[in-house]
Amino acid sequence: MTKLNELAPREGSTKGRMRVGRGPGSGKGKTSGRGVKGQKSRTGVAIAGFEGGQMPLHMRMPKRGFNNPFRLDYAEVNLWRLEQAVAAGKLKAGAEVSAADLVAAGVIRRELDGVKLLGKGEIKSALKLTVYSATEAAIKAVEAAGGSVTVTKKAKAQSRSLSR
Repeated sequence: MTKLNELAPREGSTKGRMRVGRGPGSGKGKTSGRGVKGQKSRTGVAIAGFEGGQMPLHMRMPKRGFNNPFRLDYAEVNLWRLEQAVAAGKLKAGAEVSAADLVAAGVIRRELDGVKLLGKGEIKSALKLTVYSATEAAIKAVEAAGGSVTVTKKAKAQSRSLSR
């Protein structure tokens, strides 16, 4: 039986690290395999995208788009996914379903800024859904199946008049 202090990797399975700059006999002496002179032969060089003084490509291209820091991120749920959860017994037909229930049933991973109901697929079970937002097609489909949709999103405020 092998003792802990006698453990060693198998012969030939590991290789020692390269010791550079230790004389010409090592094969990696003097310039240490970096070639000769200049910026790239030194440590700490970060020149990705540098084009020798020419304007780099990423700066020649026009700027496009905008990332809104206040954008809301919704957890989107399609009708077919709700029907699938009912068929699997994770949601009860006729029950009131909120975002927390959808997370518990594994329909969505997390609530994010709210749940948005989308109209893809069919729904046969009557569910009383409470969601942040829903498409018209989704609301019609749920109501046709005998359920109801409560939308908690506030309606957009009346636009201000341009004359002051």
